[in-house]
Amino acid sequence: MKKVSTILKYVIPYWGLALLNIGFNILSVFFSLFSLTAIVPFLQILFDDKKITETTLVKPEFAFNKDALVNFFNYQIGALIKSGGKVEALLFICILVVVCVFIKNLFRYLAMFYLAPIRNGVVKDIRNDILKKILILPLSYYSEQRKGDIMSRMTSDVQEIEWSIMSSLEMIFRDPISILIFIVSLFVISPQLTLFAFVLLPVTGFLIARIGRSLKRTSTKVQTQMGVILSTIEETISGLRIIKAFNAIDYTHKKFKGINQRYTILGIRLYRKRDLASPLSEFLGTLVVVIILWFGGNLVISSSGKELSPSSLIMYLAVFSQIIPPAKSFSSAFYNIQKGVASVERVNEILNAEEKIIEKENAIEKKDFDKKIEYKNVSFIYEKEYVLKNINLEISKGKTIALVGPSGGGKSTLADLLPRFYDCIEGELLIDGNNIKDYKISDVRGLMGIVSQESILFNDSVLNNIAFGMKDITLERVIEAAKIANAHEFIEQMENGYETFIGDRGSKLSGGQRQRISIARAVLKNPPIMILDEATSALDTESEKLVQEAIYKLMQNRTSVVIAHRLSTIQHADEIIVLQQGEIVERGTHQELIDLDRVYKRLCDMQSFS
Repeated sequence: MKKVSTILKYVIPYWGLALLNIGFNILSVFFSLFSLTAIVPFLQILFDDKKITETTLVKPEFAFNKDALVNFFNYQIGALIKSGGKVEALLFICILVVVCVFIKNLFRYLAMFYLAPIRNGVVKDIRNDILKKILILPLSYYSEQRKGDIMSRMTSDVQEIEWSIMSSLEMIFRDPISILIFIVSLFVISPQLTLFAFVLLPVTGFLIARIGRSLKRTSTKVQTQMGVILSTIEETISGLRIIKAFNAIDYTHKKFKGINQRYTILGIRLYRKRDLASPLSEFLGTLVVVIILWFGGNLVISSSGKELSPSSLIMYLAVFSQIIPPAKSFSSAFYNIQKGVASVERVNEILNAEEKIIEKENAIEKKDFDKKIEYKNVSFIYEKEYVLKNINLEISKGKTIALVGPSGGGKSTLADLLPRFYDCIEGELLIDGNNIKDYKISDVRGLMGIVSQESILFNDSVLNNIAFGMKDITLERVIEAAKIANAHEFIEQMENGYETFIGDRGSKLSGGQRQRISIARAVLKNPPIMILDEATSALDTESEKLVQEAIYKLMQNRTSVVIAHRLSTIQHADEIIVLQQGEIVERGTHQELIDLDRVYKRLCDMQSFS
């Protein structure tokens, strides 16, 4: 239940609606109880002339106790029969019952009316918090997780919470109140019979709890397997080109069928356990009623109605029968909650994930870049292995630094430390003399523009992709940025120009077009620091020359960190840093490194320069 409380805390902002729901539920239960308890004495008086005489002699004093209430109702119905006759009294009883049932159901609807915003609002808030957490968590978190599994947690797991837990909110709020009021009424009618009934409840509760625990275990397996299915689908769609090229359609389909079959088997097991809840609770409820009828009947017979009158037994059974529906729905809610707890645990794994990139309290604002960037004895570990080792590097304002070296040497990691995608494990990274961790994260990232090796575009218009994350951007500024990135011409030729939607990840564009839009986005941001991760790798020869020229213009009067595999693009860098196995093995200008005749020279010899 502790795990469920982490979800129920989302109800707190809706406490006013929750109070209205509880209040209307209480009124609904009271009118339900009145319609049941009132009809038995009314009918007893109606068909017993002796009772009519007794009750019309003296008007009883009204008080809030069992005997006084019974005498008061007897007196009122007796007086009605005496003045208007039995037929009129019977009509009155029928109308009274209909009115009570109508008011009961009206209050029940109002309770559900105010519950609907709670159910949907809580689920909305959970989704919002998950996405916010996904945006905050460091990139290292996603290298350890399947994207499909994360999508599963945000979609099917949240949906399961909505259906299993939030749909049970009505029962959680209403049924305990109903059961409590009915139990108090049963104690008033017959304390001895009620205590006997309570002896039977632990047995039924034990059986329900056992099945509930089993249901939770199976539900956990089902939700985990759904994550595997979504991950497999995501990988399949992303890798369709390779699957077709390597004739792996049958292999991929066979693999998915196995995963899907496992999910089906678990789903069948889950539904069978869940569907056991209703018939089991109904059977146990009927069994309890029969035992109470037997015990209560013995009390009536053995005491000749002194301990419990026949009419009181009928009233007791009528009220007790009303406990069964809320108890049954509450047990169903218990099963649903147990089923939903598995999803709660999976959602909480994201919500409670450690935020390794944390902004300090009272962090310093940083709107401008004035002097230099310094890496001081910086080291970074990924999965127990050093990716960077004791890096010392100074990048002065306005300088262009190129990072080169074999794949896996740590070039991208070194650049990713700047916008705090990761934090160094040892040493410190300084901007203008202060540790980067002392600044506001949003301010640090605001100083930087990034063009990555893979063009990251969104299923939106060209305009919104170029102006992504920026406010109050005019079309004229977007066009100017596109011209610098050599993108304006092909954008103008598109069906709706800058309002053209480019599809999922920019699928309607060529690789070169996607990259040029990414460059235009960086140009528009106009940051003092540029990070270019092989920005021209996706371009054809003609486009590369045009965009490279635009990048040279972009890098003027800016501090630039360029990651390059194509060494011809960084010959004019102020300093070239050669990384190998996480260490700086060479540094200098292009000509200086050529003269050294070591790692950089070998890399250059492998490539042909024009």
